[in-house]
Amino acid sequence: MIRPVSAGLALAILFSNATAHAADGAAPVYGSWGFDAAGMDKAVKPGDDFFKHANGGWDANTPIPEDKAGYGVDAVLSDEAEKHVRGILEADPQAVTGPAAADAAKIHAAYAAFMDEKRTEELGAKPIAGDLAAIRNAKTKADLAALMGGHDGFQGSIFGINIGEDDKNPDRYAIFLRQGGLGLSDRDYYLQESFAAKKAAYQAYIAQMLTLVDWPEPAVAAKAVVDLETKIAEVSWTRAERRDPNKTYNPMSPADLEKFAPGFDWQPFLKASGAAEVKQVIVSENTAFPKIAALYKDVPLATLQAWSAFELVDAAAPYLDHRFDEARFAFRNKLLQGQQVEQERWKRGVAFVNRGIGEAVGRLYVATYFPPDAKAKIDALVKDLRVALGQRIDKLEWMSAETKAKAHEKLASFTVKIAYPDKWRDYTALKVADGDLVADARAFRHFDWDRRLKRLNDPVDRAEWGMTPQTVNAYYNPSLNEVVFPAAILAPPYFDPNADPAANYGGIGAVIGHEMTHGFDDEGRKYDAKGALADWWTKEDADRFEAGAHKLNAQYDTYSPFPGTHVKGDQTTGENIADLGGILVALDAYHNSLGGKPAPVIDGLTGDQRFFLAYAQSWRDKRREDAVRDQLVRDVHSPEIYRVDGVVRNVDLWYEAFGVKTEDKLYLAPGDRVRIW
Repeated sequence: MIRPVSAGLALAILFSNATAHAADGAAPVYGSWGFDAAGMDKAVKPGDDFFKHANGGWDANTPIPEDKAGYGVDAVLSDEAEKHVRGILEADPQAVTGPAAADAAKIHAAYAAFMDEKRTEELGAKPIAGDLAAIRNAKTKADLAALMGGHDGFQGSIFGINIGEDDKNPDRYAIFLRQGGLGLSDRDYYLQESFAAKKAAYQAYIAQMLTLVDWPEPAVAAKAVVDLETKIAEVSWTRAERRDPNKTYNPMSPADLEKFAPGFDWQPFLKASGAAEVKQVIVSENTAFPKIAALYKDVPLATLQAWSAFELVDAAAPYLDHRFDEARFAFRNKLLQGQQVEQERWKRGVAFVNRGIGEAVGRLYVATYFPPDAKAKIDALVKDLRVALGQRIDKLEWMSAETKAKAHEKLASFTVKIAYPDKWRDYTALKVADGDLVADARAFRHFDWDRRLKRLNDPVDRAEWGMTPQTVNAYYNPSLNEVVFPAAILAPPYFDPNADPAANYGGIGAVIGHEMTHGFDDEGRKYDAKGALADWWTKEDADRFEAGAHKLNAQYDTYSPFPGTHVKGDQTTGENIADLGGILVALDAYHNSLGGKPAPVIDGLTGDQRFFLAYAQSWRDKRREDAVRDQLVRDVHSPEIYRVDGVVRNVDLWYEAFGVKTEDKLYLAPGDRVRIW
């Protein structure tokens, strides 16, 4: 449900033709509508490759920076936000007054600790010596399970644990358990022959990290770890299987869990996590749990200790001396993603503070960099999109009146959060130590878990945000039935109050429509107006929806970035539905905004043409091959080219706008076009 953020490009390049604005009442002039015409490749027919038609010139002339795995539109804003945050972190915290002053001191101290590279080098692996000793000294698997349940350090776990809204009672929090145990990002890395070389490199990386902490027989231990993870991968659910919230909602008592998945020491695990007294846990991939627990029971203690030691070192590596950090970068960023050089330390420091105390940073960020009037303008756009989606629901031929009424109820109940929270997170309990990077990293982890744990029996805080204001992204949360748009995404090319409306509707309008449509995608549609996991559809309507989703999946299954690879339609279903619904809702909202008048023609381009071109350039992105291959196996988002070409070919008005013919490569016969929302 969240847009993947790639890396940036220069503002001057992206918006070179979007700087001149017409005077009030004057005819629009070229460049006034927020579009990089120089980035097009007009030699490519729109109907053959619309992504390249809109972005081919930029793609041909723009290399991917060495410190990035990809390069695209979202990161121009991310890079700008990153620079702004750096300025905040490097400013004198004593200059901040009022309620934000205490937090300003904390974010400054955490950033300074990260930037103290000399101190980090002096300490070497000493900051994690106690953690490693605890793993070495574990006498039983129950001891290890207790370590896995803790949240003060960097310990990994065979099973993941989290606290969030209860899907069937979204006014309360619940404990969720999920499958874990894999050091690579997806089970496919262990099971597909095409990733055999990367799997071998992973084993070598484990041995390298264990060697750095003087683990006995690191090469032997590394092989045992990979063998264990391969067995876990074999019994783990695929990402597509994990997309059904009904199948991943399996409540049971801790006592029942022990009977259901014997072999893993659940009591020590839950006690260490602070959840020993809970009466219920919700198990996600239920059929995998007994199998993974059995593997835990049968594997030698020494293998689990080696696995735990590697997980610890791998997680702590960014905060240790260069030997650990460089080894981690070489494998996880360079080999798996294709990134050539590591980012400058200040950039990693910004990311560290954003992750750990991000709302405190965001509070200062919006006070300085977010124009207050933009919030009201976005709110108006959201209202336009809400009206347009309601109109589309009314016009659906495949949906019954009964289900339409429930859909309208859900749409009317949407909560919309724009730019920044109304209530900022309280960081009073967070203790940041001057000059102790690893201690600060631990403190961030402990604070976040302890904050969640303490409110386990409280009503859900519906004012809370899941992203910081300085994040270039947006999301829909089905349990709260809310759409959220952080401040940093509310800027060109997504939104420019001086740009042509077609560009704004094609940019931020499509983003808003995308997030709203998530409330009605293959997962979101299973939550009702209150955010509860409940079936509000007639069976006939649900069947017709599923048929449309399967038809869209079949299209995406045919998209192949490289020989031997393809997009997984069933894994990316929700994002593909949201992309298609989002552009249609935004297009309708744009037409509504014209008030029955024809759109002006600018530089020979009609309003609809400008809308579609702006949409295509909002997905401008390029990635290294390794990064794309990784995206295909682990990401619920399709590669950006298909978020354009795979979408517009299902939109009737795109064919009309660009005169797409039957002989064009993207052409789909009207009966083959998917029509869901």
